Amino acid sequence: MIKSLLSLAASAAIAATLAVSLPAGAQQNYQPEYRLSTVLGTAFPWGKGGERWAELVKEKTQGRINIKMYPGTSLVAGDQTREFTAIRQGVIDLAVGSSINWSPQVKELNLFSLPFLMPDYRAIDALTHGEVGKDLFSIIEKNGVVPLAWGENGFREVSNSKREIRTPADMKGLKFRVVGSPLFNDTFTALGANPTQMSWADAQPALASGAVDGQENPISVFTGAKIHAVGQKYLTLWGYVADPLIFVVNRKVWESWSKADQDAVRAAAVQAGSEETALARKGLTTADNTVYKNVEALGVKVTHLSPAEVDAFRKLTRPTYDKWSKTIGAGLVKKAEAAIAARK
Repeated sequence: MIKSLLSLAASAAIAATLAVSLPAGAQQNYQPEYRLSTVLGTAFPWGKGGERWAELVKEKTQGRINIKMYPGTSLVAGDQTREFTAIRQGVIDLAVGSSINWSPQVKELNLFSLPFLMPDYRAIDALTHGEVGKDLFSIIEKNGVVPLAWGENGFREVSNSKREIRTPADMKGLKFRVVGSPLFNDTFTALGANPTQMSWADAQPALASGAVDGQENPISVFTGAKIHAVGQKYLTLWGYVADPLIFVVNRKVWESWSKADQDAVRAAAVQAGSEETALARKGLTTADNTVYKNVEALGVKVTHLSPAEVDAFRKLTRPTYDKWSKTIGAGLVKKAEAAIAARK
């Protein structure tokens, strides 16, 4: 009896020692694999950002956390606007998601879709890396999702198959595919166009068949998806909205990880987000505009609008801006405007 008790005590001591000495992750009930959702695959900066995050997480956690990426929002049957809800519900474990696609569930994310709020990359950075970005992360966290870092899908430009767009009058009567946010409907309607909402999976065949005349997307999507090949021969650079990406984790998944692994996943997200943002902006600056030249080489007419020409679009969409500022929150919008005005 005494021998048995001594044996049990020894076993307990060994178990306690192992519990202390094992890596923090080994004490957790970690999943063999975690599901990461993205809209776009690795042919685009967005997908590369997701892939890079998965690589860095595996490296920084010494293989304790393994992530598999599911592009095309395939975990929600391609419905981009359902992604955020699926993250909250645990259908998706991690995501690199679009502020636009998540705006139906988090109304404050419509901030980035206010027409002509952000005139340049410094304006985007002033929001995402300042107090506004912190406020938005706090709001997202209250919705049951843990935000870790920002990435970027880029400024959204407009293309079509019919004619050059240089004035709002050029948009009248054209049918444009837009993302699933009512704000985009209001913006294009204000300019005299006919917006129609559809997923990206449905957009490409609609463009190819002529069911819609045009679309709006970042240049990286235009080139990566070869949109020129589906009749989009006119591209106008107007930078009317931008689409920051957000690296997030489902709350229950996050809480199942050790503090050390949480820190590692966060650091990996910040690094991947920084690398992805640089990739999304490559070739689209004054110092390096090679992407625009490459698009022109595809036989696409690229139209660069002057500030005065952009202002004509801004004036017509101002009522939309004011209407949606109330939905987003006047205080948040004013803080964003101040941050942009003060950018360096």
